[in-house]
Amino acid sequence: MFQYARRYAFSITVILTVVYLSLMNPPTRDIPYFPGWDKIVHFCMYGGVAGIIWLEYLFNHRKDRLHLKRGILAAVVCPLLLGGLLEIGQSRLTAHRSGDWLDFAANTGGIVAAALIAWFIFRPRIMKK
Repeated sequence: MFQYARRYAFSITVILTVVYLSLMNPPTRDIPYFPGWDKIVHFCMYGGVAGIIWLEYLFNHRKDRLHLKRGILAAVVCPLLLGGLLEIGQSRLTAHRSGDWLDFAANTGGIVAAALIAWFIFRPRIMKK
């Protein structure tokens, strides 16, 4: 168990940061926003989570045979579950946040984009070393 924590330390740190940011009470809302800004934040946060998991997965297995199903489970399914659970948690566990299906859709878009970039751009470069 601890070997995975060590091998995926950066992914775990990023996941814990996203959990904190998703459930914290923002200090101020006086910043001028544009419509849809939060969807871009969700896209980038979950794209970042999935991208980091993919990169660590690829680096940790660059000398092994890759298991696509394991990669998809770790870097696509788990971030999707995290995003869904955090949206539910925002609506049920906090008074200052609300869950939103469009936020979950933005999360999904970021995760899919990260998976495509990781698999088609980074995998060939990392695995040939």
